[in-house]
Amino acid sequence: MRRQIMSMLAGLVLVTGTLLGAGPAAAAAEPPAAEPPAEFGSDWHDPVTAAPPVTRPDTRSCEVTVAQAQFRDFTPYRGSYTPPTGCGDRWSKVVLRLDGNVKGRQYDRLGHLAVGGVEILRTSTPQPSPDGIAWSVEKDVTRYSELLRGAQPVEMLIGNVVDETYTGIIDVKVTLTFYAAHGATRPAAVPDRVLALNGTSLTTPRNSERIVAEVYATGSGGGCEEYWYLTVPDTAPYSCQATDGPYREVQIRVDGRLAGIAAPFPTVWTGGWSNPFLWYVIPGPRAFDIKPVQYDLTPFAALLNDGREHRVEVSVAGVPAGRPGWSTPTNVLVWQDEGSTVVTGGLTRHHESTLVNSVRHTPGPEHRLDTKGGHRLTVSGYLDTSHGRVTTTVSRAVGNVSVHRWTEDEKLDALKGTWTDDETVTTGGRATATHRRYTMDGTTTLGAGDRLRTVLTLGDTADTAEVRGGRLLAWSRLDDRYTGDATYTANVPRDQRHAVGRTAERYRLHGSEGCYDRSLTTVQGMLTQDRRRC
Repeated sequence: MRRQIMSMLAGLVLVTGTLLGAGPAAAAAEPPAAEPPAEFGSDWHDPVTAAPPVTRPDTRSCEVTVAQAQFRDFTPYRGSYTPPTGCGDRWSKVVLRLDGNVKGRQYDRLGHLAVGGVEILRTSTPQPSPDGIAWSVEKDVTRYSELLRGAQPVEMLIGNVVDETYTGIIDVKVTLTFYAAHGATRPAAVPDRVLALNGTSLTTPRNSERIVAEVYATGSGGGCEEYWYLTVPDTAPYSCQATDGPYREVQIRVDGRLAGIAAPFPTVWTGGWSNPFLWYVIPGPRAFDIKPVQYDLTPFAALLNDGREHRVEVSVAGVPAGRPGWSTPTNVLVWQDEGSTVVTGGLTRHHESTLVNSVRHTPGPEHRLDTKGGHRLTVSGYLDTSHGRVTTTVSRAVGNVSVHRWTEDEKLDALKGTWTDDETVTTGGRATATHRRYTMDGTTTLGAGDRLRTVLTLGDTADTAEVRGGRLLAWSRLDDRYTGDATYTANVPRDQRHAVGRTAERYRLHGSEGCYDRSLTTVQGMLTQDRRRC
């Protein structure tokens, strides 16, 4: 079955159709900007991404402000959430929107929003111009509907430092818009329970028939794990070292047994690669909306359904012992069997390959580190539900191949890497296969006159196919690609950097639900192209 599905993925044909993202929030393409300046000035276009807006149904809507705060330090905002009135409590969609503004001088900052202890947004911020910028982030949070039906405490934090040098105060407002179910617009199918992992303890309802964990895994905090993909073994001469090199893998365990593996996304924040001019207008993929890693834990449901507290642990393989830098907040989504009070079954298969992590350092005037790593896991279990016995099998294979080149003084620093994450989930004759591929190809050089140049390409791709009985039911193909080339004078005040840069993003999403294709280009901070296809 897995080979058949992956063959279907490989043979997907791109088609055009209804525009994905069309609706009230779908902005028209902007007209081309005037002639760009010779170099970056004191202001530039507000941050924008080519990703599609969240689709919205044409039904009555209700808006609730969840958080509104100015972040100057590491004091969290704490408030309360009350469900809306006038839109029912079984919504067709729930959309989160963050609107922010900041001006002056400030680093990029990482932030999160939790409602009822459940993290529903993890984000980072753009770096501002002296004159100020505004940006927004949209996210479909319909899957958290069960949580949002009752009053909940709210916590939000974007850790920040404001002093004589770093003057940017981060001002944000977060709202939730609820769209009523009416007529042909039905309530969304959502999990019955949304649980936050309490430390490492989890107790699920005894009639759970599907369990999915989501982990907002991010390497950050300003240390070497923010650039984990560039780390080298301790024996190699480089500023960021890690005992076993750059291979990282996000793992989840249930009662000590490996239950899921995933390749982390190599997020580049808006100060990344020592060159903020790459990111002032177009951020790297996922930088503003960090997607959680998801694990289907249904094969373990029979074990978790015994009514007892179980230990669920998330870790990142490859991180040196005792090193900080990774955050792994975890939610658990549960679907229950309405026809049973207790669902029983068993774990029938658990096969794990040996984790491979091979690093080879070749010294010389230009050092080279070759990394090759990978891991496979297959788990299977059954549940005796009110609608019969259902077997779920999850197979996942992750891998990483990269080549890192640098000189002793690191005036040349280059990485070319690929991360793959292939997953097939088969339940009751229906199989969903996803092939994820993340790429990074970049070089930073520091030349004459301290002119620092970074040339970088990032890719986020995913092919998904859903199959039953050999028949393709649904498919999609995502290709989000960023390219940038920026140069500035390092080690001088901001107004003496004489920076120039060209960046671009093309976001393409095709599939059985239609087509979306948008391209953006900037030159010296001005948006020079905003093109829609399909």
